[in-house]
Amino acid sequence: MPPNPRPAPERRLPPLGWREWIVLPKLGGALVKAKVDTGARSSSLHAFEVEPFLKGGAPWVRFQIHPLQRNSRRSIEVQAAVLEHRHVKSSGGHTSYRPVIVTPVELAGQRWDVELTLASRDTMGFRMLLGRQAIRTRFVVDPGRSYLGSLPIVRKKKKQLP
Repeated sequence: MPPNPRPAPERRLPPLGWREWIVLPKLGGALVKAKVDTGARSSSLHAFEVEPFLKGGAPWVRFQIHPLQRNSRRSIEVQAAVLEHRHVKSSGGHTSYRPVIVTPVELAGQRWDVELTLASRDTMGFRMLLGRQAIRTRFVVDPGRSYLGSLPIVRKKKKQLP
């Protein structure tokens, strides 16, 4: 009987918090606060005014994003090739048919391509949801901490006049 092969050395994955700032370099360089959700299979980006069109005979989509939470004044118009359309079931059980794009994301010193479904997330707390498919084999998530892979953005509060 041959000896048991030695197990592969454990690979330490870098940690992420339950929320992180993510850069979308091909989508206007937007910096978006995302909820890292291992309970969600796919990733989703808040998009509105979604308009499909053909570019060189291939399906594309033009859309607007609001990169900042609770701020609808600033928007960025972007375009991306459509990978496919997919039925996605929300946590509330509602199914919708969404366009799926592939775009690079930057987080924790890494850059990789992620599939994103485009949906209205106006009523959600985060403009982006980073699901387990996007982070599998790259990171572990510490659900009790925030911004382990990115720095929190601190905004200056406006001074109140007396």
